[in-house]
Amino acid sequence: MTAVPREGRKVSFEREASTPEADPWSLVSTLCFAIDPPHGGAVLIDFTTLRPRGLALAFARGLLMVIAPRGPVTVRSSIKTYANQLPLFFTYLASTGDRIDGPADLRARQIDGFEAWLEDRDKSRGHAATIVAKVVSVLRRMATDQPGCIDPGLRDRLRYVSSHPYVRSQPRDAYSPFVARQLRDAARADLVAIEARLRVGPLFDEVPDLEAVAAKVHRAIEARGVLKHRDAEWMSLYHMRWNRSIASPDLAMALHGAHYLTSVDIVPLLVLLSLETGLELECCKSLTIDCLRNATGGTVEIAYTKLRAHGAEHKTIRVRDGASTTPGGLIRRILALTAKARVHNDSDCLWIYYQPGEITDGIRHPRATIDAWTARHGIVDDAGEPLYLHLSRLRKTHKALWYLKTEGHMTRFAVGHTVEIAARHYADVPSLRPLHEQAVADALEEAVTGPRIIPPGEEEQLRSPTQFADQDRDDPAACLLDGEQDVWLASCGGFYSSPFGTAGTPCPMPFWGCLDCGNAVITARKLPAILAFLAFVDEQRSGMSQTEWTTKFGHARERIIRQILPAFGEEVVAQARARLAAEPPVIYLPPEARA
Repeated sequence: MTAVPREGRKVSFEREASTPEADPWSLVSTLCFAIDPPHGGAVLIDFTTLRPRGLALAFARGLLMVIAPRGPVTVRSSIKTYANQLPLFFTYLASTGDRIDGPADLRARQIDGFEAWLEDRDKSRGHAATIVAKVVSVLRRMATDQPGCIDPGLRDRLRYVSSHPYVRSQPRDAYSPFVARQLRDAARADLVAIEARLRVGPLFDEVPDLEAVAAKVHRAIEARGVLKHRDAEWMSLYHMRWNRSIASPDLAMALHGAHYLTSVDIVPLLVLLSLETGLELECCKSLTIDCLRNATGGTVEIAYTKLRAHGAEHKTIRVRDGASTTPGGLIRRILALTAKARVHNDSDCLWIYYQPGEITDGIRHPRATIDAWTARHGIVDDAGEPLYLHLSRLRKTHKALWYLKTEGHMTRFAVGHTVEIAARHYADVPSLRPLHEQAVADALEEAVTGPRIIPPGEEEQLRSPTQFADQDRDDPAACLLDGEQDVWLASCGGFYSSPFGTAGTPCPMPFWGCLDCGNAVITARKLPAILAFLAFVDEQRSGMSQTEWTTKFGHARERIIRQILPAFGEEVVAQARARLAAEPPVIYLPPEARA
């Protein structure tokens, strides 16, 4: 406003207050520039080698628009992916020989041709589609902000990403329990060693006559945080060791490692935290010093940020809290181990550590650090080969181990996801396939396993032991033929050792449970009772709903019709029906039959 308004005077605003924001496209006039996204730090974009220059400049501006405030891309790693994959489109255009000076010369056929070109270079259909999606995303931004620069045919093509039908990507696999145990044991051993090293602090007794110089070096580290190669204390210690022919590999790391966590220590701590919590790797990296909240009853909440969950980025997960073997205790140990480094770096990031030349925050470890850690501990894969560790597979590993622990109970397993998402993304992985196949095999075996059925011919043989070898005379079914251990539908070989109950207690199943029990033996003598029960089951259809009847009696009826009666043959069943009509057995139907 121009001034404090007075009574009777209209409010007016300065013209500058309503000046529109500068066009983000105008901020890019070169092919080498830095982008500072909201998360992860600045990224250098270098498109200086791309030709034609006009198209490269348009892509650079379009990329900036994708990353601009309120844009879909806000993370440093995603921007780097764009910067690495967009040049592939220029390589393809150069191979076509088409004359292209700027975005107005692009046509729809070049998007489809680019996807085919990627597939010809052994990119899977899913991977090729992710690369094409980045090109399409930038072109869509161009079409939105400068409608006249995009051909109408290309504008229609930008409505979809891939010209091929959707193909579900292969889920990232989990590591086996064998590999997970190696990773966890190695990380815990390193945690113990790290705590012991920082608890002991600087050691000066390696070379007695260097003790004074080493003590001066450590005092400088405590005062200034980092001692660099050109500092007087460093140079004095280094030259004295050189004059005494003392090797000094990684001297800086060894000196600072007596005070702080180092970049070498971060790998085992990150591996252990990911395995214990099951958080996404990027969420583990972005944890802050105040991430532990609402501790109660031996548990605590971990507050974390999941940038991919647009609109619901801030999340919490409740975990166990206690010793360093629990997720909560591990985070508390990391906070304690990084306390001295925080004196020299006031970042709120959980991960504060020394790397050559500085005390830094955040995790940007090289591949070599991970490989060195797995090699140092001799970690191998299931084939016995040195493990190439993908940190992105640790979350799947945690989920797979939890799936095994819950025995596939989806309600308990689906923590932080719907049951459908948990089943599709975390239960349906290659490493759990043997478990699922075994479950199917067990279910099929259970479905076909039932009572032992002894037709009249086999019963006659069992009653005439002189006609058989000794092993047949020892058949336990022979003692059940006289009816002394009969129940209503079968003879029972173990009423107090039922597979459905505790040993020593009576069988807890309804009487028709004999039709699914391996302890039951059915002979022709029991057919009238079975036929009477079958008639009773069919009568119940009229008084029950189809769903209720199927739930209660459907399986039992199928067992009788498809397995028991065919085993005796039509003649024996007909004789049993005649006996049933002539002398109906006493039908005992306990309450559970009518309940």
